[in-house]
Amino acid sequence: MTTTTAYSDLPGLVGSDLGFTDWRTITQEQVNTFADATDDHQWIHTDPERAKDGPFGAPIAHGFLTLSLLIPMWESLLTVDGVSTKVNYGLDKVRFVSPVKVGARIRMTAAIAGVTEVAGGYQLTVDVTIEIEGGAKPAVVARSLQRFYA
Repeated sequence: MTTTTAYSDLPGLVGSDLGFTDWRTITQEQVNTFADATDDHQWIHTDPERAKDGPFGAPIAHGFLTLSLLIPMWESLLTVDGVSTKVNYGLDKVRFVSPVKVGARIRMTAAIAGVTEVAGGYQLTVDVTIEIEGGAKPAVVARSLQRFYA
């Protein structure tokens, strides 16, 4: 479910849990496209036959592929009315806790840890967890910084 708020109401979001995104399936095609874009063709990602005998029993998504999906998932959790520009400002902390096997489904939860006024806008500090359906541990845990400008 998407939370919609006005730009002027951003400071009031501190402590808000934005809930969960929809589940999305990681495909081999996504992994291969990411490998081409980043020139990271390690066999644990791109060779399904060899990966069956590897440490994870199947090909896995690149950690940075999973992390990059934070942005479209974030977009589905929060809509801010009255902004001219949104900027992914960066990450304070990232951990790749568990590998995501091709075919697995992931979703993200987010909570607003802080809102700081910056020149011309607000910076949100967001604690995010990308979980794997049925997994005992999450795939990614991160602190994301998102900026909104009026």
